Amino acid sequence: KVSTGIGAGLISGGMLQRGARGAAGDLGHVRVARASGIACRCGNEGCLEAIAAAPALVGLLAEAGVEATSGRDIVTLVRGGDLQAARVVRQAGRDLGEVVATLVNVFNPSAVVVGGTLADAGESLVAGIREVVYSRSLPLATEHLTITTSRAGERAGELGAAALAIGHVLSPDAIDAASLALDGS
Repeated sequence: KVSTGIGAGLISGGMLQRGARGAAGDLGHVRVARASGIACRCGNEGCLEAIAAAPALVGLLAEAGVEATSGRDIVTLVRGGDLQAARVVRQAGRDLGEVVATLVNVFNPSAVVVGGTLADAGESLVAGIREVVYSRSLPLATEHLTITTSRAGERAGELGAAALAIGHVLSPDAIDAASLALDGS
């Protein structure tokens, strides 16, 4: 997800990987070379989010004299043909690609699906991600890799939350517990 922040849902073996404390997938706070010395809202410096999330891109566009106040504004500019907005989004894609390339080498996924507000900028963002991933990841890891945007759009969060809730309620453990409760045992 690329929006006001940057995060990922890592799915392995058909299961969402949450990590030991539920923080798996927080890509926004991975250190990237181009962000060196740039302060992040988390208190660290050099985070991906500090240069590639929507607030950072809004700031870059403001410095260039282009008015935007949100990720949605940036998408509108890109879709409207604004070259400066397209350049900023393409670079954000490259910066994202730096982190995604590492994930591709480590996890060897079959797909990378990009969602969030900035994903609606389409090829401007995804082309930057692909450019770096395909140049920095091993050919064996990228041979059948798909990098695309989410079809869920702005409903991705709600759909994901619903899937998690359904999975929890219908899990074998939850069904067993409900059955025991009905039996009075």
